[in-house]
Amino acid sequence: MKAIAWTKYGSPEVLELREFEKPSPKKDEVLIKIHASSVTAGDSRLRAFKVPMGFWLPTRLAFGVLKPRKPIPGMDISGEIESVGEDVKLFKKGDKVYGTTGIKLGANAEYTCLSENSALVKKPNSVTHEQAAAIIFGGLAALHFLRDKANIQKGQKVLVNGASGAVGTASVQLAKYFGAEVTGICSTSNIELVESLGAKKVIDYTKEDFARNGEIYDVILDTVGNLSLTRCKKSLMKQGKLILINAGLLTNLLSIAKKNLICGVAGENKEGLDFLGERIEAGDIKAVIDRIHPLAQTAEAHRYVDTGHKKGNVVIAVEHK
Repeated sequence: MKAIAWTKYGSPEVLELREFEKPSPKKDEVLIKIHASSVTAGDSRLRAFKVPMGFWLPTRLAFGVLKPRKPIPGMDISGEIESVGEDVKLFKKGDKVYGTTGIKLGANAEYTCLSENSALVKKPNSVTHEQAAAIIFGGLAALHFLRDKANIQKGQKVLVNGASGAVGTASVQLAKYFGAEVTGICSTSNIELVESLGAKKVIDYTKEDFARNGEIYDVILDTVGNLSLTRCKKSLMKQGKLILINAGLLTNLLSIAKKNLICGVAGENKEGLDFLGERIEAGDIKAVIDRIHPLAQTAEAHRYVDTGHKKGNVVIAVEHK
């Protein structure tokens, strides 16, 4: 099979299209014929090994100290079950599915194998493979932090910093779905997009500093990594919560003691994927796709994500001859 080879950390040029042996499913696994995957900001940071301060050693131990332990990058997939292991009960051949490989990686390929109990569910028929692959990263993160950690409530005021990215576009839509009044922060060129997703107000960070406009929020979600508790203190309600997704180790440790500070890593589970699929099918949210690249241009997709100016998601379309 064709897949993207990842042999060392570095620039997008370390990624190459190569031939790999097609995997075979174990007893509890399914073989997935991948039709779409993605390149997220997380994929980009991992490839270049630009991790939050304090996480260098844990991340190297997880993914490879001197070079990547997993030969194929990518986490999010959408495709079709080609075969199943003898003990598999949840899926059958021909099922359309979407999900994430997690730290196992291997999504930027024509095929991959996953346990039937992993974060993998059946894809709604009305959702394309490209849409399904695009909603996973941002959607699961938004659900984890807004619904599960911050316990977002109807009528609350929510501020999303980085509202035009993968996590940001999903967060704006889900916050509105849960009944919150949403304000997004983005650049001038992305204002129209963020408004179309349901933000009641949009702040252009090139012209206005949210911390000085006097507005107060129940929840502030930072998807970028340039906010702190000190800077946001005056903009938070007394019992307000600050969510810092790309925080360093010390800030993560501080969040254990401070109830109004939320950090950590988003969970990956079937319930979250089913919820996102239902919301897309119902028209409550949509997958925002900036660009679609063929598998052979995965390095180019990484190069674009590295600019930090993508709108929503960058998808990899996998064609099978």
